[in-house]
Amino acid sequence: MVQFDPQFKLPSSNELACSDDTPVDNENQNFIPNFLLFLLEFVWPTRQDWFWGVDMAIYHTTGASPFVPVVPDGFLSLSVEKRKQGGSRASYVVWEEGNVVPALTLEVVSRTPGGEYQEKMATYARLGVLYYVIYNPDFWQRDAHQPLEIYRLIEGEYQLQLSEPFWMPEIGLGIGRAITETGGLKREVLSWFNPQGARYLTPEEQLKRYQEPFGDAF
Repeated sequence: MVQFDPQFKLPSSNELACSDDTPVDNENQNFIPNFLLFLLEFVWPTRQDWFWGVDMAIYHTTGASPFVPVVPDGFLSLSVEKRKQGGSRASYVVWEEGNVVPALTLEVVSRTPGGEYQEKMATYARLGVLYYVIYNPDFWQRDAHQPLEIYRLIEGEYQLQLSEPFWMPEIGLGIGRAITETGGLKREVLSWFNPQGARYLTPEEQLKRYQEPFGDAF
């Protein structure tokens, strides 16, 4: 276990970089986390006690140095301000968030392996992230894993969960794969699900469903 010196003066968010500046090498790494973010805005329209970060550095004290972040493709924290002090975050600094760690982290596997099944998994377990989601639709055979793997932290170790969509009671959401149409294009995405296993629809899908019974009336 990494030993952290409590006498060390922790840096402020103003002293820390917002990400590791590693470029993505496939569209899913940007699209999937942002799709989940925008959908969550409609699932929780009035809640102000959550934050979803996309490609944002998480600074913590469980690694070799508080100056070295871990940068998931997406993450969800609960019981924090959605807009920190009414503004935006450049990074997620655990010691400035009341020591609230993300409840869920998401990695979308790219052409260049990024340690999703090794180093990052160990980092998130050490940090105490309850759910770790690895989405690997393109390179899962190369990596000898499944296209979607959802892990739950149990006694300090991640255990693979088998159901999909998978319900996460601590978060109040399910997560799984779905085919949706956005901007006239059908594609597989990760999506949020309700307790009954029904997928939350995007505003575009809701509008289309509303219009269908009226035929040419619209």
